[in-house]
Amino acid sequence: MPRFGIMTAPMQVGYEDILRVWQEADAVPLIEHAWLFDHLMPIGGDPLGPAYEGWTLLSALAAQTRRLRLGLLVTSNRFRPPAMLAKIAATVDVVSGGRLDFGIGAGSRPDHPLARREYEAHGLPFHDFAHSMGSLAEACTVIRQLWTSPEPFDFDGEFVQLTGAYCNPKPLQHPYPPIVIGGRSSALLRVVARHADIWNIPGGNMPDVIARSALLDRYCAEIGRDPADITRSIHLGVSYTDPAPTRAAIRAATDAGFHHIVLGLPAPYPEGVAQWVANELVISS
Repeated sequence: MPRFGIMTAPMQVGYEDILRVWQEADAVPLIEHAWLFDHLMPIGGDPLGPAYEGWTLLSALAAQTRRLRLGLLVTSNRFRPPAMLAKIAATVDVVSGGRLDFGIGAGSRPDHPLARREYEAHGLPFHDFAHSMGSLAEACTVIRQLWTSPEPFDFDGEFVQLTGAYCNPKPLQHPYPPIVIGGRSSALLRVVARHADIWNIPGGNMPDVIARSALLDRYCAEIGRDPADITRSIHLGVSYTDPAPTRAAIRAATDAGFHHIVLGLPAPYPEGVAQWVANELVISS
């Protein structure tokens, strides 16, 4: 059976609005998970408008919900050193009572100017594609080890070097929170094959989505991993005035084996939007 969730992009909207929607969703059993994104500045609308830092906001929402699984779709591996990110995520898993799905990706693509500007604006380096893929793979290795290692360890990678690395407290989930990797490039799918429990891809072009899923199957087979071990997740946009296209996209996605559905809710959010999602999209699909 598909598992449905919502995504509220934390930009051009108030904190109280997002909190309301998440608390509404927490009371609707048909909605099982909820997501934020990870950008430091808006990537749509007023470029000087508000955009909340994802992990800080996620921790606040984790403390004020009780049931929803929750995460960032997805964390930019370019923003935070992986050992620091492991500590942040472990803290959120504890705060949430063990409800974190740990989303991570390579970071913004270089051809998205509104996303690219946030690196220079915050003094963050923006390395080339090869660096972003290699550092993502090492980050996944290091983060998983920090969550599970009972003793401090050293790590001497090409992109990550740690001495005496240790994470305490550990996440509540054992052996660790599910790792969700988002993206579609062939190089990223190789990282997914080795490290992900869930793979997420934006919807909109189902033939491409299906082809990418088949490529992931092939990469899993090459390393001896069962492709069925990786849950297929898709992000689909929502229109409050015309839900029919989203219903059709849900049916196409589930037919293609995508059973983790993330419904992107545009702001402003109508009152009772979570129940609307359940009635108009989940039940009706």
